[in-house]
Amino acid sequence: MSSGDVTFRNFLAALPTPGRWLLATTAFQVLGRGLTLPFTIIYLHEVRHLSLDVAGAMMALIGAVALVFTPLAGTLTDRWGARAMVIIGSSAQVIGVGLLAFAETVPEVTVAMFFIGICNAGGWSAFNVLIASIVDGPLRQQYFGINFALINLGIGVGGVIGGVFVDVDRPETFTTIFLIDAVCMLIPIALMLGPLRAVHGRSEVPPEEADGPKVTYLSLLRRPGVANLVLIGLVFAFVGYGQMEGGFPAFARGVSEVSTRVIGWAFALNTLVIVLFQFAVLRRMTGHRRTRVMMVMAAIWAASWLILGSTGLFSGTAAAATMVLVYHALFACGETLLQPTLPAITNDLAPAHLRGRYNALGAAAFQLGAVVAPLSAGFLLRHDLSVAFIAILVAGCALLALFALRLEHQISPAVNGVPDPAPEPAR
Repeated sequence: MSSGDVTFRNFLAALPTPGRWLLATTAFQVLGRGLTLPFTIIYLHEVRHLSLDVAGAMMALIGAVALVFTPLAGTLTDRWGARAMVIIGSSAQVIGVGLLAFAETVPEVTVAMFFIGICNAGGWSAFNVLIASIVDGPLRQQYFGINFALINLGIGVGGVIGGVFVDVDRPETFTTIFLIDAVCMLIPIALMLGPLRAVHGRSEVPPEEADGPKVTYLSLLRRPGVANLVLIGLVFAFVGYGQMEGGFPAFARGVSEVSTRVIGWAFALNTLVIVLFQFAVLRRMTGHRRTRVMMVMAAIWAASWLILGSTGLFSGTAAAATMVLVYHALFACGETLLQPTLPAITNDLAPAHLRGRYNALGAAAFQLGAVVAPLSAGFLLRHDLSVAFIAILVAGCALLALFALRLEHQISPAVNGVPDPAPEPAR
């Protein structure tokens, strides 16, 4: 498809049948995630009465567990296939959110977060490998972007439902949304065991490399561009989704002083922006350097965090609530730029038989950022350091742009989303 042909109908027509089933998997599983994502730290702090520091630590535990197990998950993805790892990760998520629905003590929450961390270790990166094994070329970048829009559609719809339904004075409402999340995660398991059972997502090692030196994660980090990809993933998680899950809800409740309903609507607005603009962004970015797109995204995110920080001047007012919504809308604009680029670069750069480990490196960096983000947010916000919190995130956005610029000089134009320049004619 050319850049002008990026529509959902044309995209579906170009997809092989397994790709369509995979999209259905995304749509189902994230609906339950949307119910719980904006409210987990609120649930731990205001319903289960854990201190903000402890609640932040519990959120960080998910990333810590994933960080420990992600290298193993990446290796197993290359050996067993991505489909098997998606099944394992989804099963762990079912157990984790099912336990969290009834957890009342720190040890019980810890066990629940351990299983959710197992899912994060293998499930999401393996899902990217499945995508890369089904589609290639420009269609791959489009798939990552559209898949992201569907993820946000499910999260947004779930966020709206959750924001209206949950009540901190009725703990059973939180139990209900976590159980629904568990049920939703059973659907991708069923699809992997049914229509997608023939898609294993595994590539054989080329004969010329079979007897070569053993591939280690350290040797991968020495390959051109890989280390910068890892740094981008780390900072991206810290200033992005790590803070969206932990820092933003805590800031919005404690500093902006808005209601859980406003937080739910903010996530919904985030989704609406992504769903409405993702196709337009895909059309505009086709043929442009993916690293330059990342730099634009970093500037947009910096502006969004500054807007959120300004809500502290109007705490508890309609102005603060409005600015929280504006923050999420602007943040979403940046998301539409990043999600089609980073996974596409990773999977275009990786040899087919090493995609599991390349994606695992990216996932490990993401998990490390997800560990540090809620811990730092919990500490800074509990000690009334909201200005420092925002300043650190803006500085992180500047680092993100710098790493993207460095990456541009280490990867080929094709991996960066533009055609290789034609050679000059001989004179």
